[in-house]
Amino acid sequence: MTIATQRLTLEEFLKLPETKPASEYIEGENVQKPMPKTKHSRLQGRFMRAINEVVEEPKIAYAFPELRCTFDGRSIVPDIAVLLWEQIQFDERGEPLDDVLIAPYWTIEILSPQQSSNRVTKKIIHCLEHGCQLGLLVDPDDRSILAFLPNQQPQFFEGGDRVPVPENIPLNLTAEQVFGWLKMNNE
Repeated sequence: MTIATQRLTLEEFLKLPETKPASEYIEGENVQKPMPKTKHSRLQGRFMRAINEVVEEPKIAYAFPELRCTFDGRSIVPDIAVLLWEQIQFDERGEPLDDVLIAPYWTIEILSPQQSSNRVTKKIIHCLEHGCQLGLLVDPDDRSILAFLPNQQPQFFEGGDRVPVPENIPLNLTAEQVFGWLKMNNE
């Protein structure tokens, strides 16, 4: 369930304490994300592991969970934000800086029960309009994935369909594999 409050500026929003689950600043409103459920959390963790296994060591990119990205008057928290290695800013100790002021290179959103798919889609489109190269909307209930690419119609993936990933990320996944990650008890 999302909770919208009175309108405020981005600067006012960024001064507020963080919430659990995270709140986002969208079109002047403070909107709290729904609390993730088990399937959501499982898919989020497995997606990040699969991505980071192929991108971290060669320093291609990194997949972050629930990373606040503030750009173009909004502050959003994608379920998974993938940044190219050269987009990650580091401090003098080689640790990543906390504030990300760009759209993610690749954004992945996993629908939770009672979450508005249109609201999430709008967030993905906003990312695409500001440099994001791919947005995935993963729906665990109907076992489908919608892929959004810049200046293209969304594409639907299910079953054995190969899920698109940015071309510089060496990862091959099908929708069936993604939703297979939900199985934890193979009796």
